[in-house]
This record gives sequence, structure tokens and C-alpha cells, in this order.
Amino acid sequence: MRTPLSVVIGAGGTGGHIYPGLALAEALRRADPDAVISFIGTERGLETTLIPAAGHRLHTVDMIPFDPALGAKRFLLPAALLRSGAQARSILRAQQAQVVVGMGGYPSAPAIVGAKMAGLPSVIHESNAVPGRANQFAARLTEHLTVAFDGSRAHLSGGERARTVGMPIAASLAALDRPALRQEARRAFGIPEGARVVLFNGGSLGAARLTAAAVGLAARWRGREDVHLLIKTGPAALADTRRKLTDAGAGAAGPPHGGGGHAHGAGHPHGGAGHTYGSGHPHGSGAGAGPVAQAVPYLDRMDLAYAVADLVVCRAGSATIAELATTGVPAVLVPYPHAPGDHQTHNARVLSDAGAACLLPDAETTAARLAELIDPLLADPARLAVMGRAADPGHHARAADLLAETVIRLAGQPTTAKEFTS
Repeated sequence: MRTPLSVVIGAGGTGGHIYPGLALAEALRRADPDAVISFIGTERGLETTLIPAAGHRLHTVDMIPFDPALGAKRFLLPAALLRSGAQARSILRAQQAQVVVGMGGYPSAPAIVGAKMAGLPSVIHESNAVPGRANQFAARLTEHLTVAFDGSRAHLSGGERARTVGMPIAASLAALDRPALRQEARRAFGIPEGARVVLFNGGSLGAARLTAAAVGLAARWRGREDVHLLIKTGPAALADTRRKLTDAGAGAAGPPHGGGGHAHGAGHPHGGAGHTYGSGHPHGSGAGAGPVAQAVPYLDRMDLAYAVADLVVCRAGSATIAELATTGVPAVLVPYPHAPGDHQTHNARVLSDAGAACLLPDAETTAARLAELIDPLLADPARLAVMGRAADPGHHARAADLLAETVIRLAGQPTTAKEFTS
């Protein structure tokens, strides 16, 4: 009788590490429906809600960030790694894990340390163009490296042996047909007839700079019927954003919360970077649609969000870059200026250098500058179409399956999915 595949995935902190881990779990389940998959994270990141909501067990360990800003506390890092690594080793043994996967971010490092302690095979996935500190460390503990972008190799210890698999994204985005879904998406979001849509997406928790610029742009464009701004704020900023839109005469206040549609439903296809799992209405019932703008707390259905958008204004996390490249949505990219190693700027250049996006520094992201940049783009559908075709989707659409193939091979399990055996 075949031993069930048991995989433990280290992922946490932000959606940029968690959602690719969930996409990998989805691919592993496609390959082996009996696979036992669980996650290792911490108590302080988004993993505490996103992973259980997706139907997976989350084990937590005591770990601190790889962050120089910790000051003197950074000297506690070696002890924290040993302690959390030992905790992870106990978890791996209890789960009878065969393979451990580190998806990057500080919560994943203990999983790789624990695998080393337990003598288990492990593999890391580096999602950014410039690797983060956790994976730079973890790469020294495993022979098996995978990357989303070829350029990551030069910055990763042992990068010459890394396999480029792309960025794991949700199956709903990997196979997205935007034109086929567009009318359904416009109805779902209540987009006025004839209006072009600009989606503001600030990542897992929203982005204050993007939200403020979007509100200012809505105030400038109030009364226009040819454009509609869909602003994802994150839950914390929703009420304040709706109030500001109402005060500017640019949008209805709506209820203070997103409504029943935000229920986290296990098994729902994950939405990609900066989204939540769930079912029902793509942005929660009762989202306040206004004459030129609407603010929503989250986007459960990113397939609908990308289908409805003519242009996206967003941060440049690696998962977002992969989603844009795969779905062919043109973008204005505003890299987060405090990302370690300025990796979001490096990520953004993957698309901007190809002509698929415009790169706008955070400090220059104002309503006035966005109006100068976006208005000509919206007035030129042919240029938007060219931008949408310019991105190289690379391996992203198959990345989850390619990474799953590596994991299954390390476990010594036979591959059953067609894509693994063809």
C-alpha cells in the first residue's frame, strides 16, 4: 500500500509568500488527492487567517523577522532560528513529513532548518527578482532551489543549480480568459455602461499611498461617466476611504464593512497576491458603488477583478507581477520603497522593460501625476492592448505544477497528474 504523500510548506508574513504556497498546495492536491499538506508559520502574519480559511492546518513556531530595523534584537536571531527550527523538527516528525518546502519570508526559514535537523529533503522557492534574507540563508541548507525569475540566480547562494519554475498562481488566473469573463465581471462590480475601469490594488493589506492617490484622482474626475475607479483599500482603511470619496462627491459611502461576501470559504480558488479566500460576491455585499469610484475592502475573486480592469495601479510584489504577466493586464507599478533590497523595483522592471507596464516611484504617486499618466492610456485602447501582449508569461501559468513535480520527485512518489507524466 502506497504511503500517502506528506508535505509541509513554510510560508507566512505577507500574501506574496502565502498565496504561492496555497497555489502549490492546490497543485499537489490535483496530483495526489490523498496528499497530507500542512503549513508552518507564525502567530503574527496573515497566515493565521488565510491558511486555515483555505482548508489547511497551520502549525506555528516562535520566529522573528530577518530585519535590520530590529536593532539590538537582531542579535537574538541565531537563538530564535535554533529554537524555531527545533519546534519545526517536532512538527515535521509528528506530520511524518517526506518533503519540506520553503516559500520565502521569515516564517519559512524555521521549516528549512527543521528539515535539516530531521534529515529530510527540502526545496525553497524564491519569488522575487532579488532574494530576501530568509531565502538567502535557507539556500545554504538545501541542495534544491527553485526561482520565479531567471535573474534571481545571480543573487542566490548556489543559484547556478536553481530551476526556474515561475511563480505559482491560482488555477483560476492561470487559465483566465479575460474577454470571456468581462461582462460577468462588469455586472459583478456594477460598472456603469461604457466606463473604462482602473483597478487600484495595494497588496495584502492595501497601500495608504495608492489609496490616497486614488481618492484624489476620483475627486479630480468626479462627474465623469467614461471611467470608473475600483479601489481595494484593505479592511482597516475602508470606512475612512468611503467617507473621503463621499466628501469629494466621487463615491457613495456604503456600509462600514464589506458585508457577508467576505466569509472565508475553504476550498475557494485563491485570488492571488493581496486577496482573501472566500465565496460569494467578489467584494462583499453592499460595497459602495459611486458615480466615478467605489472602495472595497478585499477582492475574493481576482479573476473577475482582472477581467474587469482596463488598467491596474498596484505595488510590485512578485506574485502580482506574475499574475499581470499571465493575465495580460497592463499596469502602472508603484514599487514599495521600503522593500528589502528594493526588490519590488527589480520586480517591476521585469514588466516595465518589456513595455507591459509603466514604473512610477512611490514619492511621485499623486493624483495629479496619475491623471497625467492614466488619461492618455485610457484614451488609447490600442496602446493598452499592446501593453497587455508585451509581457512574457513565462512559466507562471504552470509554475505550481512544476514546483509540485519537484516536491513529488523529492518524496519519491510516483506522479499521477497528466502534466507530470506527459
